[in-house]
Amino acid sequence: MNTVENTAIDTGATRKRPLARALTARHIRFMALGSAIGTGLFYGSSAAIQAAGPAVLLAYMIAGAAVFMVMRALGEMTVRHPVTGSFGQFANRYLGARWGFITGWTYAFEMVVVAIADVTAFGVYMGFWYPDVARWVWIVAVILFIAAINLLGVRAFGELEFWLALVKVTAIIAMIAGGIAIIIFGFSNQSPDASGIGALFNPATGGFFPMGIEGLIASFAIVVFAFGGIEIIGITAGEAQDPKRVIPKAINSVPLRILLFYVGALAVIMMLAPWNTITGDASPFVSIFDGLGIPAAPHILNFVVITAALSAINSDVFGAGRIIFGLAEQGQAPRVFLRVSRNGVPWATVALMVAALSVGAWMNAVIPEDVFLVIASIATFATVWVWIMIVCSHIAMKRDIARGGRSASEFPVPLWPYASWATLGFLVFVLGVLGWFENTRVALVVGAVWLVLLLLAYQFAVGAAGKRRADLVDETRALEVQAPEPTPEQTPEVKGTSRD
Repeated sequence: MNTVENTAIDTGATRKRPLARALTARHIRFMALGSAIGTGLFYGSSAAIQAAGPAVLLAYMIAGAAVFMVMRALGEMTVRHPVTGSFGQFANRYLGARWGFITGWTYAFEMVVVAIADVTAFGVYMGFWYPDVARWVWIVAVILFIAAINLLGVRAFGELEFWLALVKVTAIIAMIAGGIAIIIFGFSNQSPDASGIGALFNPATGGFFPMGIEGLIASFAIVVFAFGGIEIIGITAGEAQDPKRVIPKAINSVPLRILLFYVGALAVIMMLAPWNTITGDASPFVSIFDGLGIPAAPHILNFVVITAALSAINSDVFGAGRIIFGLAEQGQAPRVFLRVSRNGVPWATVALMVAALSVGAWMNAVIPEDVFLVIASIATFATVWVWIMIVCSHIAMKRDIARGGRSASEFPVPLWPYASWATLGFLVFVLGVLGWFENTRVALVVGAVWLVLLLLAYQFAVGAAGKRRADLVDETRALEVQAPEPTPEQTPEVKGTSRD
């Protein structure tokens, strides 16, 4: 057990008991898979295909490489400092308290907005089977269910996320396999323009770049957001049984698997039906089920997207809660969020998320859809912003290590510093893409307003006192990181620590 998470820090806001370290490697791997595989793939992928055509596969590969580098940067910092606040506290430590405050609250707000959309989607999905039941009934039910799971303990959360993510991963693998079977054996009457790999380059549908380079660039705004959520790997470090072992394994495997699922699944879909026939009116994955002649295709897909929504809500509540917990440790959130239950759960952050989801679900029902979508657009900006802060924090950490002559990292990023600077440039480029195209410009505008509001909040609500407390937390942790690990006799036993 790491000394950082179990040593009291005399800041006047110390929690009574530590968080439980009960997440195993199996939990963390599937949490990351589940958080990044959801409606962005099952439904949002159709918008990316419309923007770039088959070239969207190249966009996913480029963005996937950048995301992998972001995760390696996060992994190096996480292994060095396995704390609950993750990238929020890393930004505080290496970029300054103001940036830690902005990064932490931006991520928390992103999770709230995304979770509101997900609980609303859950109500819509359940309406497919039970059209006579009011949507708010399902929304209230799922909020209470997810809250109960998160309050039971982090292991209960991890187990639920494992099984929900397993359903999604299994469904994607089955879809890819089914699509390949259709292409090879011709189980259905395929379009003459869809003939395996050749369909991706067919001149009749515009070839591989039917929308030109501009279409490829436009798709990045959608593609990058689809990978959002994978950074939850870093947040799990404070409750992982052996973060120095499980975090590197998860980071090295998960991004590559996600990239394979996205590229593999979408390539198969565009080999089954011409890309210009994917209108976005329904999930592009429906074509695979229809091609296999499965009459229950809509019901199967509805079950999968319900699972995806549950998984997303579960991860959103966990991720936002732990980030807020880290902010409270730094004096940048109310002290009440440091309260920890007997199960090792920061119950106040779960309560906050339940309240936010309840109000958000009500707002979604009364606010016109177009207005709500403007508010939700900040999630796209927030995802890229958090990744930029991760890379910037990592670059600052590497400089700090070099200046101070500190010990080398146990999990260093590859191709340093060239790949890191290239990744940062790509992420800034994506922000530029948001501002360049009219239909995504609102995300950049709303994001800029949000950052200004946070700067004002930090100046007037946190100020010098919060900065001193955050600095004290960092200084204390810097000493703890250098302290020797406790012996087995000194380490209190944590129930449920068997490694999977």
